[in-house]
Amino acid sequence: MAFESLTEKLQNVFKNLRGKGRLSEEDVKTALKEVKMALLEADVNFKVVRGFIKTVQEKAIGQDVMNGLNPAQMVIKIVNDELTQLMGSETVPLAIGSGNTPAVIMMMGLQGAGKTTTAAKLAGKLKSSGRRPLLVACDVYRPAAIKQLQVNGEKQGVEVFSLGSDEKPENIAARAVEYAGEKGYNVVILDTAGRLHIDQDMMEELQKIRNTVEVDQTILVVDAMTGQDAVNVAKTFDEQIGIDGVILTKMDGDTRGGAALSVRATTGKPILYVGMGEKLSDLEQFYPDRMASRILGMGDVMSLIEKAQENIDEEKAREMEKKLRKASFGFDDYLDSMNQMKKMGGLSGVLGMLPGVGAGQMAQLEDAMDEKLMARTEAIILSMTPQERSNPDLLNPSRKMRIAKGAGVDISEVNKLVKQFEQGRKMMKQFKGMGAGKKGRFGLGGLGGLKLPF
Repeated sequence: MAFESLTEKLQNVFKNLRGKGRLSEEDVKTALKEVKMALLEADVNFKVVRGFIKTVQEKAIGQDVMNGLNPAQMVIKIVNDELTQLMGSETVPLAIGSGNTPAVIMMMGLQGAGKTTTAAKLAGKLKSSGRRPLLVACDVYRPAAIKQLQVNGEKQGVEVFSLGSDEKPENIAARAVEYAGEKGYNVVILDTAGRLHIDQDMMEELQKIRNTVEVDQTILVVDAMTGQDAVNVAKTFDEQIGIDGVILTKMDGDTRGGAALSVRATTGKPILYVGMGEKLSDLEQFYPDRMASRILGMGDVMSLIEKAQENIDEEKAREMEKKLRKASFGFDDYLDSMNQMKKMGGLSGVLGMLPGVGAGQMAQLEDAMDEKLMARTEAIILSMTPQERSNPDLLNPSRKMRIAKGAGVDISEVNKLVKQFEQGRKMMKQFKGMGAGKKGRFGLGGLGGLKLPF
């Protein structure tokens, strides 16, 4: 996940600060030197780092902080506030009106940044908010790009407008806007062609599209894994075409996260969304304050709650709560909880938003519940009969042997799963009467009924 290394280093710095009680000016300067190194290693632009450290130091060694009751916490708060400021302070919504003519969004970016997939993700996001988007295939150089957009558009339930690969992109855009007006679409998303590097041909083509149709928003799609290069790409696009906002992709990958901390500060352009996975639903609105909390290891409970509300069936959650209170849940419920976890982005997606879960702890939990283990668990449960899943007490040795053969696993794995399940039920019996919203082994209080399968 993005920022893992940075988060771990910053947490170590703050741990040392907290351990000192009272702080001297030298303590703060030493800690900020380590913060500076951590940011540079995360590939944050060096000018951004220099300005950031200077601002934090000026505020952190003020009299109010140094003479306060808990100076270490005050320093951490200042770092948190300045990180938020660095990324834009406030969430910036996509600025498209609701007039009679369709709003036009032009997606730009280098080849390989994930622009075509992001266009489909954005279309799905807009559709879910009540808009009627139309995707437009303006990349006429890669036949695979047109097909990819059509496949993803179909998955999102969004129509894709295409005139093939023989028409000029600006003509495709003009005809698409006319078509959208005729068919009642109120948002047109243009998926333009990218190149491996910025060149004059690409810039001229984008300019022709802008001159042919009235573009409401130009959005630059940037691969977060490119680090400081993302800043150079953004600045060039802005100078030659003009950009209104940025979408960072691959924020779930092995990226140091520097782009997120540099793009806004160096270009002045807001980050609108971040791509957090390969699924078409993995596009999140960018909240600077929540991202700052994640970076500092404070979690992002608000995003977790929203994700739970989007992905979890409330009725099922209430049924599960009743079963948990009575300790009468079966393997079907266990399977449901695993599927809920997948919808939430997997265990790492959930853990990454919880306060106080460091990279080391996350790695241990992920190892204990890797995807292969979850797949085997699912195979074991699906090899049971409906009666066995609803009433685990039926599982005698001969039934377990049949289940093991059906799942293609050793009998010991079936025994282990059944034993863990029985222990869980016993534990839930001890937790009877705790009430909704309490934290139990199988649930997270206040997260829309999310039940974790461990």
